[in-house]
This record gives sequence, C-alpha cells and structure tokens, in this order.
Amino acid sequence: MLTRAERRRGIGWGLLSLIGIGLFVGIAIVALLSFDAGNTQSRLFTAYTGRILRFTLLQAVLSTLLSVVFALPVALALARRPRFPGRVWVIRLMALPMGLPVLIGALGLIGIWGRQGVMNSLLLKLGLEQPVSIYGLSGILLAHVFFNLPLAARLLLAALERLPAEYWLLSSSLGMKPFSVFRFIEWPAARRVIPGIAGLIFMLCATSFTLVLVLGGGPAATTLEVAIYQSLRFDFDPPRAIALSLLQIGITALILIAISLFPAPDDSGITAGRATRRFDGRTWPARLWDTCAILLATAFLVLPLASIAAAGVHANLWNLATSPAFLRAAWTSFVIALSAGLLAVLTSLAIIAGRGAVADMKRAGGTARTFSISLGGMSSLVLLVPPVVLGTGWFLMLRPFGDVARFAPALVAIINMLMALPFVMRVLAPALETHRKRTARLSASLGLSDFSRAWRIDLPVLAKPLLTALSFAMALSLGDLGAVALFGSSELTTLPWLVYSRLSSYRTDDADGLALILGIICLALTMIGTAGRREAGHG
Repeated sequence: MLTRAERRRGIGWGLLSLIGIGLFVGIAIVALLSFDAGNTQSRLFTAYTGRILRFTLLQAVLSTLLSVVFALPVALALARRPRFPGRVWVIRLMALPMGLPVLIGALGLIGIWGRQGVMNSLLLKLGLEQPVSIYGLSGILLAHVFFNLPLAARLLLAALERLPAEYWLLSSSLGMKPFSVFRFIEWPAARRVIPGIAGLIFMLCATSFTLVLVLGGGPAATTLEVAIYQSLRFDFDPPRAIALSLLQIGITALILIAISLFPAPDDSGITAGRATRRFDGRTWPARLWDTCAILLATAFLVLPLASIAAAGVHANLWNLATSPAFLRAAWTSFVIALSAGLLAVLTSLAIIAGRGAVADMKRAGGTARTFSISLGGMSSLVLLVPPVVLGTGWFLMLRPFGDVARFAPALVAIINMLMALPFVMRVLAPALETHRKRTARLSASLGLSDFSRAWRIDLPVLAKPLLTALSFAMALSLGDLGAVALFGSSELTTLPWLVYSRLSSYRTDDADGLALILGIICLALTMIGTAGRREAGHG
C-alpha cells in the first residue's frame, strides 16, 4: 500500500516519461508529415515505392516461413532427446545469435557463404558451377534464418516442454505411432504458438535494416528501411524518404495489430506433477532423424561464429585495438551505450512507478486507467516507429538549425534507449513487482525515509535485475548500426559504423578483426545480464 506522497511521486515520474517519449516520437512524426506534404504524397504511389514494398513483404514472408519450417524439426528433436550429452550447450548456442550484433553475424555468414567462403568452395569442388549467392534475396533469407531459426526453435521447444507428462504415458499405453504422436500431441502444442512466433519473426524481418544494407543486392533487393536510409544519405531526396517512412509506419502498425489478434499460448492440461518422461522416438530411424536435425542446426549456427573467430584472430588485433580510430570509436560507443542504458533503466523505473501508482488506487477512474495503458504502450513505441524512421524525422527537424552532426550523439543515444526499452521493461517490471509485494508492509512499518529504503532494502535485492537490464541495453546499443547509419561520419564513429566503413572500403581483414572485438564485448555484456537474471531468479 503506497502513501499519498509515494503515489503522487509515482504518477509524476510516469507522466514525465510519457511526455518525454511522446514528444520525442511525436516531433519526429510531425516533421515527416509537415515537410512538403504535396510532393510526399506524389512519391507515395510510384512504381519504385511499390517495388520496394513488394520486396520488403516478400523477403519477410519467405524468411518467416523458412525460419519456422526449419525450426520445427529441431524443436521436436530437442524435445524428444532431453538427456543427450551437450544438450544444454546446444540450447545455449541458440541464444547466441540474439546477443550478437547483426553486422557481426552478417560478416560470419559472408565468411561461410561468400564467393570465397567455406561452403561455396566445397560446392565448387563438388562440381556445382553456380554456388549459393550471399548477396541479394538468397543472402537476406539465409541471414534471417540464421538469426530467427534459433528464436523460433527455443519458443517451440518451450511450448513442447510444457505438455503434461500424462500425455506421454497415455500415448505409450495406447501404442501410438510416431506420426500419431505428432498429429495428436506435438502439432496441437506447436500450432498454438506458431502464429505468435511467425508474427514476431515477420515483424523482425519486415523492419530489418543492417542485414539488408550489408547483403542486399542493390535496388532489386532493398527494403523500406534501407531505401529510407539511401534516400537521405546518398540521394538526399527528403520527399521520397518521408513517403517511405510513412509507409513503413503503416506496415508496422498493421503487423502489430495482426500480432495482437493472435491467441496467446496457454498451459492447457492438468498434471499430477510427474516428471516428464517420453517413450517415443526410440527406434533407430527416429534417433537418426533427430541426430541429423540437431547436428545440422548446430553446424548452421556454429560455422559463421567460427568464421568470425578465425578471421578475427588472423587480423592484427593489437594494432587494431590500439589504433586511434578504434579508440575514438570505442569511447564514442561506450558513452552512447552507457547513456542509452542508463536512460532506458531510469525511464523503465519511471514507467513502472507510474503504473504501480495507478494499480494502487482503490478506485482508479477512466483517466487513470488510460494513463496506465498509455505508459505500457509507450515502452513499445519503437516497434511502431523504427529507429531509421525516427532518425529521418529528427534529421529533417534539425536541418534548419545547422549541422545535424552536432546533435547526433544525443539523438543516437535516445533512439537506442527507445530500442532497448521493451527488453529493459521485461527484466525490471516482474522483479520490482515481486520486491514491492514482499517489502511494502515492512518498509511502511519501519517508517524509513525514501533514501534509507532505497539504500537498505531496495538496492541489495534489485541490484542484479538493474545490472541485467543495464547490460542488455548497453549490448543492444553497442551493436546497433541502424540509429547511427544516418548520422555516422568522421565526427561520429561508433564501433559498428567503423566495422561497416572498413567493410565498404574492402578492408576486410580490419573489418574481421574489429568485428571479433565488438562481438566479444557485446557477448560479454549479454553474459553478465544473463548471469544476473539467473541469480536473481534463484533469489
């Protein structure tokens, strides 16, 4: 139970965060809408725009379909084999692409599937004259499957492992064949979560920027976000950039609405609390199929990561790490990442405080409920207005005031903060809610001041979730290329932009070495966050 002063402060902090995020996003959208509206409307309905839109949707549909189709046998195999040696490492490996900067993954895929890559060299030796092209549609699909197959497999595996143990006992007593087990037990569980998984992956692929920027094959393989970037960065055609930005917002809005209509997966079935023990899949064909599925998926993920490590080691890492260009980019990246991380944590705390104050009201009116819903929606606003669109709006807004590069570091930090906000909220909201329920009465009975309660009661328990949230936000900011793409220059160079610049100038050895250093930093931050979350969960 909050005091009146605490409730007032919570609403105040929530209102401040709501106004701040709303103004930042709103100003960007207003700048887009108010810039030469007549010319923008004429650019919205052109053959070029239609072609870009068709390719954006086509590659998103194909990427989603391939990711889910290939993830299903992997998840089924992992569910059927709960105790093989190394299983825990295979599952951990599937979390690795999520913590890996997209640019680094793209470089690893080029090392395996590029013209001089391992797989294409092998295919040429086997007599295939037309190897796999890593550029264009095929490369984009390959990269999206690399990043999204592990996500789909983990979510499908979670759904399969939630099935009651009694299902497997019953299927064994009935002597059900493998196809019957799949048809009546596994497929219904997977079918409940596949729409949500597919919607999430489709959203990620439709708003993909870095992968398409690096692997796209020119105008024939360009998505909306890359076309926005090219319109401003190379062609300087603001009306076209605005038209594409508005189209991007409309597409993401439709996708978010469609995702919200999908039924949420539920844990149906009542169990007697028995440990799950499966009796199917013991024949040698089933074992062979599961082994092949797991090994192929593991190799598909390991080879690009190994390529990054091998190519990076062959570079002169010491010279790269001590070069002035690297040190400047590392310092810029660190300052922006730390600023974005701290802003994301503080904004999340303000949003949680505001929603908690409304939830504590005995009779919350319509205004209070709307306020709480708005706070929840603000934390995911970046899904509706992607970073490149936000950057475009602010670029047009600040152009009349002089060199936009002066404002670039602050803009990149705020955009990265908005990008990290949904993840930070997911970490902090449950931890804070649980902690408040456990300690609210004790704090009130002791009559502690706000500072004493924060220092003696809150901080010792919440330090690990806060560290988790901060490390995740910093890792996302450090590895992001999207926000800095519009503003990257000799005055503002982050580590991803430095890697991309070296790659664009065909200095691949330097790009590989820098990519390895950046990947190690981001993965270390992700591991810190994961360790903090796991320990917090035990506490």
